[in-house]
Amino acid sequence: MASLRPSPGTSQAQSQHTQVKSARLARSGTISARHALYVEAARALGIGQARILLRHILPNLASPLIVLVTLRMGTMLLAAGGLSFIGLGAQPPLPEWGALLATGRDFLDTAWWLAFFPGLAFTLSVTGFNLLGDGLRDLLAPETQGGTAR
Repeated sequence: MASLRPSPGTSQAQSQHTQVKSARLARSGTISARHALYVEAARALGIGQARILLRHILPNLASPLIVLVTLRMGTMLLAAGGLSFIGLGAQPPLPEWGALLATGRDFLDTAWWLAFFPGLAFTLSVTGFNLLGDGLRDLLAPETQGGTAR
């Protein structure tokens, strides 16, 4: 009989997926910044490649990467909770949102709070990370307030 033991690489697989998205974002930002006027001016002044990268390109990549990571945290929480809920994540002795919801599901008619409060905390955690990402995006890129350019 096959057992559905938790995969130890669940969070590792999620973080590798996020690393791929981060690398793609960093690469596209670097390619677009490489042809920017301020980089061309720095090259014309004779500034070296390493200094251009550290002083001009990397600071412009920091804010999109920070926003991407904070927005991906909510998605990673949902994925881990979903896997744990169906029995593929952490098992019930370990406190994980999905495992707590799955345990509380059996007692909804007699003890509704066993599923309600973990579900509420789970929802607030995911919403909090998404609001943090939105706030950081608005703070770090003020020219795109609310998704539309001013």
